[in-house]
Amino acid sequence: MSALPALNILVCGIGGQGVMTAAEVLAQTAIDHGFDVKKSEVAGMAQRGGVVTSHVRIGPRVLSPVIAPGAVDLLAAFEIAEALRWCDQLRPGGRIVASSQRLVPPVVSGGLYAYPEDAVGLLRTAGATAGVEVRVVAAGEIAAGLGDRKLINTIMLGALADALPFPAATLEAKIVERFQARKPALAALNREAFAAGREAADSGH
Repeated sequence: MSALPALNILVCGIGGQGVMTAAEVLAQTAIDHGFDVKKSEVAGMAQRGGVVTSHVRIGPRVLSPVIAPGAVDLLAAFEIAEALRWCDQLRPGGRIVASSQRLVPPVVSGGLYAYPEDAVGLLRTAGATAGVEVRVVAAGEIAAGLGDRKLINTIMLGALADALPFPAATLEAKIVERFQARKPALAALNREAFAAGREAADSGH
């Protein structure tokens, strides 16, 4: 187990993308490796289409489940405008792994906010200004290519895997075990999605 301070992960997206499931898988995998973990859904909305965020803190000893403003090490954004919304929470030297998928939430369709025209470009600019690494993954396109849009959370977990304090193989195994007994075909598909996410992250600068 790492002796480093807590790794602060902010997972964000839109309801129905599997944000909270992904956060739970991250937490359970870390626990299996002997880490202390605290997790909270601090702005979650259960209904499909609402903005969802989850804090996951992993370390030798973690006291608070909430990440302080400006202390996020890793932002996992399942929707590109949400990446832009939360990018100012990263510390200098942090990392953003974001899906390029565009999903317009109710706060936009209701007229409260305007959706950015070039969210990817704005995110890259913001990252460069703040000294934050930005990787953009075409998770929606990958999921569509695999035939199941519900795979986005597995693709994004694959994209995050090499930034975590435990082996990617164990994170993959934690995902696959959810399907192995009753739905072996889905287990195989999730393996493929996880590998595709890892590969996409490597080329997502």
